[in-house]
Amino acid sequence: MVSFDSRQPGTPAGVWAAEPRLRGRPALDLDGVTEILVIAAHPDDETLGAGGLIAESVTRGIPVRVVVVTDGDARGEADRRADELQAAMGVLGASATSLGFRDGETREQRELILDALAPIIEASARTALILAPWTGDGHRDHRVVGEIVESLVGERRHLQYPVWLWHWAEPGSDDVPWDRFTGIRVDADLKARALAEYASQTEGDDPVLRADFVENFRRDEELFIEVGGLGRDYFDALYARNDDPWRLGTRWYESRKRAITLASLPEERYATGLEIGCSVGMLTEGLADRVDYLLAVDISQSAVDRARAQVNGRARVERADVLDAFPEGPFDLIVLSEVGYYFGRDGLERVLDGLEGALAPGGTVVACHWRHPVADYPLTGDEVHEALGRRGFAVLADHREDDFLLEVLSRDGRSVAQRGGLA
Repeated sequence: MVSFDSRQPGTPAGVWAAEPRLRGRPALDLDGVTEILVIAAHPDDETLGAGGLIAESVTRGIPVRVVVVTDGDARGEADRRADELQAAMGVLGASATSLGFRDGETREQRELILDALAPIIEASARTALILAPWTGDGHRDHRVVGEIVESLVGERRHLQYPVWLWHWAEPGSDDVPWDRFTGIRVDADLKARALAEYASQTEGDDPVLRADFVENFRRDEELFIEVGGLGRDYFDALYARNDDPWRLGTRWYESRKRAITLASLPEERYATGLEIGCSVGMLTEGLADRVDYLLAVDISQSAVDRARAQVNGRARVERADVLDAFPEGPFDLIVLSEVGYYFGRDGLERVLDGLEGALAPGGTVVACHWRHPVADYPLTGDEVHEALGRRGFAVLADHREDDFLLEVLSRDGRSVAQRGGLA
């Protein structure tokens, strides 16, 4: 658990401003969002973390509702904090409600807060975007409220916003979730005017929000953290427990599925290929027999080490997170096997954007996924293939079983016989 003292200087805002990774993060897509629900732990969190998005959404005509969980009464100023909340929302153009729970006691009141938030979130549309404090922000109230919201959102889009991260972390800190940031351009001046309404927090001899800290929130872009995908820590822990977690090397089910996958490739050979999520390299080994230059990537170093030993130099195997940077193509073959459901809904769309950009004209996409529900996975295999189906590829092969779904896709819709001049 991160610990910090807000009264002490943190990482200078200029250090963050100079960080190249702070710019050019994937853009937050609001298309299809019919309403936005911003949930905050304290009055001012919503403006610090999402004030720009609130104002931008109002400008676009997207209804925004703000719900603040606690009264912010750590200094005995509940009424003043309530007035400041309404004044800040007046600047941003949104409406806000306070649930009035005691500041600093969210852990003790967890079940009551959950009961209060559940009907609010349930009343929002399936096309709503839900924002909440980042669970890794280092503040207990932020963590608890973020965890509660995450447990309630269901299939709705969900993002978390950092606040104290900019104080206690540095750009090179392992805790900074660079691979999950998405950003949106905002009106920094309007956000600053809204934040100025919180004078109880920013003024006086010992302000809660020091001027050097507030400088971090004067940027013209807000960053949010995508929730739902499974990251490096999840897979590192998985491989730490078992060096072949899915028994890819010993199960008949797996070897049969690999044979079907390889037999479904429409071309005898490919010049270049990419395998996303290669695990321990069992499928990689078979693909290497069909591809002149094969790049296989996985988020786990343990998996990469096993895969390198498995292919013995016949393919290039690297540790990479395709959510952070998709490998540069063009690739004649891209394989997405048993990995798409780990990314979450927003993450998968980003990966498919990268896939489309890296696929050579007429190239082949192979997707294969388990169809049974898994509690840990943000998506089902069928949902992954539905997302692929919206990309407009021609379906060259469609193999469906109760256990897995295999599709071979291409922008070149010719069949194998047509490609060989037989039909």
